[in-house]
Amino acid sequence: MPLSRRDFLERSAALAAAGFVPRLPDDFGHELGHGVAPAAPWPEFRGRPLVVSSSNGLKGVKVAYDKMLTGEDPLDAAIAGVNLVELDPTDQSVGLGGLPNEEGVVQLDASCMHGPTRRAGSVGAIEGIATPSLVAKAVMDYTDHVMLVGAGATKFAKAMGFTEQNLLTEQSRQDWMRWKSRLNANDAWLNHDDDIKIKFTTGTINMNAVNASGDIGSVTTTSGMAWKVPGRIGDSPVIGAGQYCDNLVGAAGSTGRGEANIKTCASFLAVEFMRQGLTPEAALMKTLERVVAMTEARLLGPNGRPMFDLEFYALTKDGRYAGATLYSGGKYAVCDEKGARLVEAAYVYKR
Repeated sequence: MPLSRRDFLERSAALAAAGFVPRLPDDFGHELGHGVAPAAPWPEFRGRPLVVSSSNGLKGVKVAYDKMLTGEDPLDAAIAGVNLVELDPTDQSVGLGGLPNEEGVVQLDASCMHGPTRRAGSVGAIEGIATPSLVAKAVMDYTDHVMLVGAGATKFAKAMGFTEQNLLTEQSRQDWMRWKSRLNANDAWLNHDDDIKIKFTTGTINMNAVNASGDIGSVTTTSGMAWKVPGRIGDSPVIGAGQYCDNLVGAAGSTGRGEANIKTCASFLAVEFMRQGLTPEAALMKTLERVVAMTEARLLGPNGRPMFDLEFYALTKDGRYAGATLYSGGKYAVCDEKGARLVEAAYVYKR
């Protein structure tokens, strides 16, 4: 199909901003009435397959990478990667076995974006479905909506054929009871003296994938903050916060304190910084600086630094990548032609 002048200029500007310079199609000069066609046709973009994820996705990035090599769509590949974690009962931050809210109910959040079609889907506070990432994709594929929450999300999932199950494992139930028993020394609950360490987590998994054609997919899934107020929604199901994907530029996603991320639309911001020409690492560091600037006083320590951590992961259309955290010591997972591995993340503050 002939490319119009307007389409060409818009696409050229977007690609140039992302560091990619397109070439004119054969008939572009004729369409403008110039009568002169360029010597070379518009080239097909060729990059390198790459998957980047939070550290708990080390096995998942390999699954996603291998699937892309066989021709599978990058979003489908990334979701297959996070499904490993969602279905692992020993990972208490995602899916089956996730730590519950304050009432002992496991509520899950997830979102995904598909770069080539510019579509997105998400679910929040869904119960009884172990793979919310797949439900988020079903919202994207089968409805005119972007987000479904609560009972409506669960009802939709069951209508789509997802199997409802009890997500609270015995280990997570025990951890919840230990937490509950120590809320008030004067209540009717007896303390569990055999284990006084109360788990508290904001764990999540984010995974971003790009194939050799430069097509991108991103997904984030979580059980959210442990012992949260029922109905609490973190950043994971919020498009632009928990993850964001633009097929002309790249993708970014996060784990950690979701409330801090939501206020800055941080994943969207990181992709926009990359669109402006920053490297993935520079974009993530600049995003973290914005997070710090937007942190309310009650969450800052005496030294003026946040009393929480937040981690970001990003990749570009041409296969560059980075991970960055507020505090040193963080790692993230990567898989490319060199295999799956953990990489040291850049950081703002020395821990």
